[in-house]
Amino acid sequence: MKLAFKLTLAFLLVSLIAIGLAAAFVWGVTSLAFNRYLQDQRLNVFAAAAKAHYEANNTWEGVGLALRRQGLLPLPAQPGGPAEQLPPFALVDQNRVVIIPSGPYLIGARVPKAILDGGTPIEVNGQIVGTVLATGQPPAHNLVEKNYVARINQALLIAALGGVFIALILGILLARTLTRPVRELTVATHAMAKGELEQQLPVHSRDELGELTMAFNQMSADLMRSNQSRRQMTADIAHDLRTPLTVLAGYLEALRDGVLQPTRERFEVMHQEAQHLQHLVDELRTLSLADAGELSLNRQLIPPRKLLERLATAYELTIEQKNLTLQLYAAPDLPEIRVDAERMMQVLENLICNAMRYTPTGGAITLSAERDQAAVLLKVTDTGAGIDPKDLPHIFDRFYRADQSRQEAEGESGLGLAIAKSIVEAHGGKITAESEPGRGSIFTIRLPLD
Repeated sequence: MKLAFKLTLAFLLVSLIAIGLAAAFVWGVTSLAFNRYLQDQRLNVFAAAAKAHYEANNTWEGVGLALRRQGLLPLPAQPGGPAEQLPPFALVDQNRVVIIPSGPYLIGARVPKAILDGGTPIEVNGQIVGTVLATGQPPAHNLVEKNYVARINQALLIAALGGVFIALILGILLARTLTRPVRELTVATHAMAKGELEQQLPVHSRDELGELTMAFNQMSADLMRSNQSRRQMTADIAHDLRTPLTVLAGYLEALRDGVLQPTRERFEVMHQEAQHLQHLVDELRTLSLADAGELSLNRQLIPPRKLLERLATAYELTIEQKNLTLQLYAAPDLPEIRVDAERMMQVLENLICNAMRYTPTGGAITLSAERDQAAVLLKVTDTGAGIDPKDLPHIFDRFYRADQSRQEAEGESGLGLAIAKSIVEAHGGKITAESEPGRGSIFTIRLPLD
């Protein structure tokens, strides 16, 4: 059973219940009001006829016969015929004695004054000569009144059927409107299951279904970008592996065929290419562990300044050889941070190597640490060439190279910053970059305090 049919059936059922309750309520109120109107009208007629009889005869004698002649009292029962109908009203004389019985008021019985106070008095020449009491018996309908009630019931029935028809049409339209996004999502999901990942659906509303559609569109776009990134990464890995493998294969084939003689220099080249392959494999393994959430961290408390001093000591000679200036600044009284020192050094080494690579002779590199609320900021700042604004959002993407020829020539895999980001995020931190072409770059590592 489809969702649209279920919704239509539910709407129709709710409408039937609502229309049925409304029709029953209207019918009950209308019948009650109509009977009350008839009762009041006939009571007034009954009282007026009784008063006229008393005024004409100055006595209640013969009032029953007079009222029957006027059709205000039912005729006596005939032998073998139906039982006599009870009149809807009883008549009590000035002595509180019942002279026309009905319901609980029997002929000749005395009626308490408290009950008479609720009746309709008959006043002649300023004196109350009798009282009409309603028995609660519903008045009998004549032909005209029966036709009127029948027309009212017919109108209610037509209105109820019309309401059901309208409810059915509205239910179908509403069900289709509600299930339209679901149908579109179903079709798009089947298409994605077949490999067509790029699916963008129109958003028809801003309600929960609209939010679901927007979330699906975002998921589809993310999957598409992830798939493209995976394909690009596969191509980049193949490219980065092909170059050293080609070199190794060429040397080995030449040495095997005797085209080249084995020398120390040639073995050194082959060793370097093998090391490059090993480095690339290690970086890919680090990324795969980070993606799986299995990157092991040996966290220990360490002063931020100690990390920066270790980094500065390791690269002091290289920076001097490049004729660059190295500066170190750490704010006083910085709290210790709980990190894996070796992993964090791997991140900082990547940043300082990039800074040295793109900072011209005579430039400066600054290592700094400061506190920002509940976090410690480690910064690597350079006065190098900077990063183009179009490249800045992608520098932490895998295999992204802002300067293709330079990085490939220097044996860079394009995974360094991606690995740095994974390690920092594994620590619960965040790494960001700010840069302006020609004015250098600032890489900031934000590490939360315990």
